[in-house]
Amino acid sequence: MSDILIVDDERDIRELVSDILEDEGYATRLAGTSDEAMAQINSDPPGLLILDIWLKDSNMDGIDILKAVKRDNPDIPVVIISGHGNIEIAVAAIKQGAYDFIEKPFNIDQLLVVIRRAMETSRLRRENLNLKRQGTGAAQMVGQSSAFRTLVSQLDKVTKSNGRVMLTGPAGSGKEIAARYIHANSNRANGPFVTVNCASIEPERMEEVLFGREGADRGVEPGLLEEAHGGVIYFDEVADMPLGTQSKILRVLVDQQFQRVGGNDRVRVDLRVISSTNRDLEGEISAGRFRQELYHRLNVVPIPVPSLEERREDIPVLASHFIEMCNDTQGLPVRAISEEAAALMQTMIWPGNVRQLKNLIERVLILGDGTGPIEARELPSDHDVGGDDSRVVLSGAMASLPLREAREAFEREYLLTQINRFGGNISRTASFVGMERSALHRKLKSLGVVTSNKAGARVAHLEDEEADA
Repeated sequence: MSDILIVDDERDIRELVSDILEDEGYATRLAGTSDEAMAQINSDPPGLLILDIWLKDSNMDGIDILKAVKRDNPDIPVVIISGHGNIEIAVAAIKQGAYDFIEKPFNIDQLLVVIRRAMETSRLRRENLNLKRQGTGAAQMVGQSSAFRTLVSQLDKVTKSNGRVMLTGPAGSGKEIAARYIHANSNRANGPFVTVNCASIEPERMEEVLFGREGADRGVEPGLLEEAHGGVIYFDEVADMPLGTQSKILRVLVDQQFQRVGGNDRVRVDLRVISSTNRDLEGEISAGRFRQELYHRLNVVPIPVPSLEERREDIPVLASHFIEMCNDTQGLPVRAISEEAAALMQTMIWPGNVRQLKNLIERVLILGDGTGPIEARELPSDHDVGGDDSRVVLSGAMASLPLREAREAFEREYLLTQINRFGGNISRTASFVGMERSALHRKLKSLGVVTSNKAGARVAHLEDEEADA
């Protein structure tokens, strides 16, 4: 996509332009009819198109070819030339997406200036798009727990296919990172990764944002679907997509083409679709807020992304990763994490999941003093009341229980927390709490604590909860 295709029904003119451009170091191709031009464009898109408006013995004129190119290959700059030019034709060509319009007989120096500018503009646009793609987030997956390894194994299975993937999991659990991991390890890795934030786009603007628009007053404005051509379109929190848009997206999934808002031409796209949600889409379907057919189209390969609670073993590793990230991006100090701080983070409640952990680490690094290890006292705690750090502050419910029942309640919660902290590993839990493994098993049985597989990991919970499930 670095040469120039010259389309003109006059052989002398197209060969003259070709000779001049080749003297300037450009590679060229020639076409005398619309059929020849479209065949070459479709088989091997050029870096730039020089296009005559009037083409004898052709099925399409220059404006028709321009429309087709801007529909299917919007990155190709088009310079229109014509011996019958007038202001109306020039305006029409520019509104259809032409880079510039030059009237015959043209000045060679003027043509070369326009071509250089068009090629440079196209190059800068591509570089800018590549920079945007590189700067929109890394695809690095971090962890070592069983739940994490199960997730990565599932992601690896879908990277080389073109199947649609539905990522489910709570907010902040890392669904977009998982989507980027699929893209980065797929055969579309060199193509774009375009995110559609369904929850943040105003419903009345959703179709313009997705499909783009065209009109006499504004020309052609590509949408996100066109930007994602050849790569991945990621529908983040797809349950927030308006019902009317859902039906049109369904048609895009079936036909791989659509019309811009205000336009009549059909735009063909080659897309892989990945979507995510933190809601129960089957419940949304029952409530009439999500289309069942679209759900089945998107949910070809469902992959659950575990919450941070389901992978507590990964918290110290993730925290260290975020410390390095903050150092790279903001110059914040690299600090180790003390054992007490790591243990406390593994027992904290994380409703915001991995995103909340990242924000906490950033806040600690910004507000912290020095470069020593992060200590437990620097972390937030719902039980902070000041005074002696060794005191255990009872909740009102715990304080109202007799000693035996309070002891059992404490032991139950303590052991649940420790087992989940160590990813369901009883041996590591026994070593940390200072009990023989057999004694720990007996204690767990007496307290009604059991472990079972969930999201690929061993998770501790109460036996009554398993029965209820």
